[in-house]
Amino acid sequence: MTTTEYIDQHRDRFLDELKTLIRIPSISTASEHNKDTHQCAVQVQEYLVRAGLDKAELYPTEGHPIVYAEKIIGEDKPTILVYGHYDVQPADPLEEWDTPPFEPTIKTTAQHPQGALFARGATDDKGQMFIHVKAVEAMVQTGSLPCNVKFMIEGEEEIGSPNLLPFIKEYREMLHSDVILISDTSLLSKQHPSITVGLRGLTYLDVKVRAARADMHSGLFGGAVANPINVLCDMVASLKDEKKHITIPGFYYDVEFPSERDRKLMREAPFDAEEYMDSPGVFGLEGEEGYTTYERTGILPTLDVNGIWGGFTGEGSKTVIPAVANAKISMRLVSKQNYEKITQLFTEHFKQIAPDTVRVEVHPHHGGNPYVTPTDTPEYKAAEAAIQQTFGETPVPMYEGGSIPIVAQFKEVLGVETILMGFGFDTDGLHSPNEHFGLWNFFKGIETVPAFFSAYAKRKDLTA
Repeated sequence: MTTTEYIDQHRDRFLDELKTLIRIPSISTASEHNKDTHQCAVQVQEYLVRAGLDKAELYPTEGHPIVYAEKIIGEDKPTILVYGHYDVQPADPLEEWDTPPFEPTIKTTAQHPQGALFARGATDDKGQMFIHVKAVEAMVQTGSLPCNVKFMIEGEEEIGSPNLLPFIKEYREMLHSDVILISDTSLLSKQHPSITVGLRGLTYLDVKVRAARADMHSGLFGGAVANPINVLCDMVASLKDEKKHITIPGFYYDVEFPSERDRKLMREAPFDAEEYMDSPGVFGLEGEEGYTTYERTGILPTLDVNGIWGGFTGEGSKTVIPAVANAKISMRLVSKQNYEKITQLFTEHFKQIAPDTVRVEVHPHHGGNPYVTPTDTPEYKAAEAAIQQTFGETPVPMYEGGSIPIVAQFKEVLGVETILMGFGFDTDGLHSPNEHFGLWNFFKGIETVPAFFSAYAKRKDLTA
């Protein structure tokens, strides 16, 4: 039996098992879901055992456990390390979901006429991670696995992977491999496949602007004292100019653009603005002047307010000047920007622009550096060949807007490159209500991964 025949024979079971995994609310940032998150790790471990891996174990961390599994077929064979995560984002706001977020529901859409699975974690990253579990199962059960394979599936990616770096440092030898394979990125479209060659880095901070010890009567003090919400809004607004260019001194110093060839490919890649806007329901597009949308979301850094609050927000009215205003701010980083350096530049600048009437605090959360994968290696060429085989089209190298902070650290600690071969779409509602993953995408991924293993094994033999 071929892998394709095996996949076709077990399609319904593969989908049912994914639904079981998705039903577990493994929200890593919420302590009330700690038991659920651990249960999800156990479920992943169980599926890896069923897939035919020789070893599948849970490794405890100071947070959520890491699932490690392996199948070694020969010391002379190349080794592929698959990374993914089983944790998910919170489902809030619940009222904006059309169906319960942890009850996977199949519905057809214009983009997914064959159906899509709607649920939190469907595409980020349970569905995409599970592609590899099922693909490896198909290869193992049909006796066609051409490479050694290792799995490292964590439960803290959505909170910055705070315990993964210590793990890979401690178990460097166990994780030894020739390439790391990740599906936590996206495709351009069914007709125009892509391989992600760049990931943006990230730094995330809390800021607090305080004007007084306590809230004040707006009649007695209004007009005579600083309102920290007004001040915070002015400060945030000043972080970009009229062209949407970030104004922090030195912010762009380490930004290097891709080659003109890669930028040309990005500019020529198909882009449907209406479709892009339709998924989140936005009313228009904007960004730094002089760049296309793909460039704005891939090769340019960003600065965004993720939340802002202060004062009275309850029902009715309360006429106060608040004592404190707060905001959460994230910055996506590119090329050679270093998240620690950018954090320092932001902190110094933000405090400097504050008026004397307030006190400012900046508290960093987590961060990670950008990553760019080379396109002239056997690893990339194998991914290119695999997608050419299953999609019938040569993939476009694309720079992804999202961040997987640990990828840059994989290169630093393990010394190997990463192939980012995603199968979802940007319009699948990642981190949003009604997240979904196309059934076509899920099974196309399961079909493509064995093609990558085969192509990579052949290329490694040629370079051995």
